[in-house]
Amino acid sequence: MSGFLVVAYLTAGVLFIRSLGGLSKQETASQGNIFGVLGMLLAIAVTSVAWVMSGDLASRVQGLGLMVGSAVVGGIIGGSLARKVEMTGMPELVAVLHSFVGLAAVLVGFSSYLHPAAPAADSLRHTVHQIEIWVGIAVGAITLTGSIVAWAKLKGTLSGKPLLLPGRHALNAIVAMAIIGLAVPFIQAPGTDGLLVLCIMTVLASLLGVHLVMAIGGADMPVVVSLLNSYSGWAAAAAGFMLSNDLLIVTGALVGASGTILSIIMCRAMNRSILNVVFGGFGTGEAKPGAPAALPTGEVREMKADEVGRRLLEARSVVIVPGYGMAVSRAQATVKELTTVLREKGVNVRFAIHPVAGRLPGHMNVLLAEAGVPYDTVLEMEHINPDLPNTDVVLVIGANDIVNPGALDDPTSSIYGMPVLEVWKAKLTVVFKRGMAAGYAGVENPLFYLDGTRMLFGDAKKSVDALVTEVRK
Repeated sequence: MSGFLVVAYLTAGVLFIRSLGGLSKQETASQGNIFGVLGMLLAIAVTSVAWVMSGDLASRVQGLGLMVGSAVVGGIIGGSLARKVEMTGMPELVAVLHSFVGLAAVLVGFSSYLHPAAPAADSLRHTVHQIEIWVGIAVGAITLTGSIVAWAKLKGTLSGKPLLLPGRHALNAIVAMAIIGLAVPFIQAPGTDGLLVLCIMTVLASLLGVHLVMAIGGADMPVVVSLLNSYSGWAAAAAGFMLSNDLLIVTGALVGASGTILSIIMCRAMNRSILNVVFGGFGTGEAKPGAPAALPTGEVREMKADEVGRRLLEARSVVIVPGYGMAVSRAQATVKELTTVLREKGVNVRFAIHPVAGRLPGHMNVLLAEAGVPYDTVLEMEHINPDLPNTDVVLVIGANDIVNPGALDDPTSSIYGMPVLEVWKAKLTVVFKRGMAAGYAGVENPLFYLDGTRMLFGDAKKSVDALVTEVRK
């Protein structure tokens, strides 16, 4: 049985690796999802069979019924949520799912401590197991509360403004050292006498998770979601150590490592360090300005849909910059239709994607893929920026902070230093907005007042609908 289990776990691990490989490209993302589902089904089935065969058959079969029932109920709930949640609500859903992983790690840790599977054969193994429990619960608690705060910020229940407590870095360090220090009396406590210490540590780790995410600006939530994805992976790996489950260790490590790599890539794209994210201060306006930030000055020039349509037909090159506003108005299908019509008339249309556009890593890519936009026309920021000076028209649909020139030339801005899409270098930039409100970061955008910028006010979908009508004429 053990040989069969090893082979099955190895197969599931290979499927998970294939899944991550497939998800790295839009063209193979669907295939990657299939590999992931097959790997998880295999892992659950084999683990369940191995558990039933390892003890009293009658009692284990009864327990298996509870497991299957729980899996069915969970599958129904997950499937219904996935079908009902709009793409605009997907970031919140992902954050909530991360919190479930953290909660599972915490519950597994307490269960392993209160009801050990078998008495430790020697003191060294006992100590190692206690450390596994301690680390698993700590990481799980941070993931749980941090993900809940991220969910609340993404949903709008909590303000996206960062919470900057005085001496917060020192406070984080003190709490982290307390978590490490309390491990000593916990490990030395006989039996379950260390339960109180374990509970105190869980509370401290939970508060640390809340504070770490509260200190991060709302505009940087895509990086936070990616980072919490990494935390959830490490929490799952820690649970694997507690349960002596090799597959859970491997799977958690894969998720944790991939989430960490994605977070680092996104931080580099935003000219930030990963440590700056983990310990707060990311997107919090901590640049040391010499003077208060000045409000943008100038005249806002409005352009109607008929004139924008005429300029699009006269253009040879058009770049579309999608943002969260496009997701909210569900305009991606109409944008695809506009793209098709313009291409039929000989206009070269491409899409420019910023690494943190939307509220989730890859949010805009998923929306465009859902609408059927060809993958080869969707370009990342570093590839499209050099071409913008040669672009006739740029359409900014529902984006704000990622096209803010203040990020490059205003040291007083809270997003100063973040690379942005330099749309103002095009011959004409048309910004689709409902009004003149600031972006998610709460920063005013000087782009709206530049000579080469025109505003097309109104709902994004209705505005694009009007453009489709004009260009079809």
